[in-house]
Amino acid sequence: MKEALLYKQLEKSRVSCEVCPRNCVVAPGRLGLCKARQNIDGKLYTLIYSLCSSIAADPIEKKPVFHFCPGSIVLSLGTLGCNLRCKHCQNWQIAHADALKDGKGLEVVEPFKLIELAKKTSSKGVAWTYNEPTIWLEYVVEGAKLCKENELYTVAVTNGYITEKALDLIGPYLDVFRVDIKGFTSEAYFKIAKVKDFTPILIATKRAKFKWNCHVEVVTNIIPTINDDAEQLRQIARWIVSELGPETPWHVTRFMPYLEFSHLPPTPLDKIVEAREIGMTSGLKFVYIGNVPGNEGENTICPNCGQVAVRRQGFYVSSYKVKNGRCANCGEDLNIKDIC
Repeated sequence: MKEALLYKQLEKSRVSCEVCPRNCVVAPGRLGLCKARQNIDGKLYTLIYSLCSSIAADPIEKKPVFHFCPGSIVLSLGTLGCNLRCKHCQNWQIAHADALKDGKGLEVVEPFKLIELAKKTSSKGVAWTYNEPTIWLEYVVEGAKLCKENELYTVAVTNGYITEKALDLIGPYLDVFRVDIKGFTSEAYFKIAKVKDFTPILIATKRAKFKWNCHVEVVTNIIPTINDDAEQLRQIARWIVSELGPETPWHVTRFMPYLEFSHLPPTPLDKIVEAREIGMTSGLKFVYIGNVPGNEGENTICPNCGQVAVRRQGFYVSSYKVKNGRCANCGEDLNIKDIC
């Protein structure tokens, strides 16, 4: 347990958390919505500081991140809790957990141990993933500082629902901001994640790129009847082009029925192909198809000469024709950071 970095003390020993835009007001003894922060005697504490629920050495492509150190292994870890309540969460066992009740027995991994584990697993970096790293702020900040001191890259696999204050604590030590943009209407976001206003996610994503120079990749899971209409997909693509740049990778991934969305069908393949086409016609240079193993949409195609610059088989790189971030065939800039 560790005192939180960002909160305000209020009257009657209540506190206001400043880590995510929900700004939970927490009474003494109670938890915030993320179920990872508790008010104890008028102070806010994180209950998950060094508690790890999941640790693995993954290909960075699994995050998915395709344009940052392709083919490298990244030490990946998660804890408990989340500040969203996605109705189809694949990791609900940890994301919807209560740290006060479910934290006992989890492995304790102090920040300095991340460096040891990365070396043991031949990892080039560390990713905070599986659940939402925003609510793990204190641990991520300390771990990311040590990573940069030891020449390891850092990745946040995030829903992007973070305050500017919190982002500015981790931003100086963060290399990759892999963010979900789950839809582009308030109705869609509320149906998916119980968030009424998704604009803080857009603000944080732009800030990560332009204030902190993070490499940004965007993921949208295409959910039938909720965020799969052409206009909403076009709005996402156009926003990425205009606000992040046409070189920003967009991953459009296939939804599979799960939890409260079990009644919905899997995303038809033609809808995923349509989403990719919408992204390309909107001006994006790199749009990837996810959760469809073996699809050609997994590969990086040079937008200038049309050659396959990076060929992938699932999460693994099988052919790599890139030199210093450029197409080895024609020299086109592919926005690939391949030095790590």
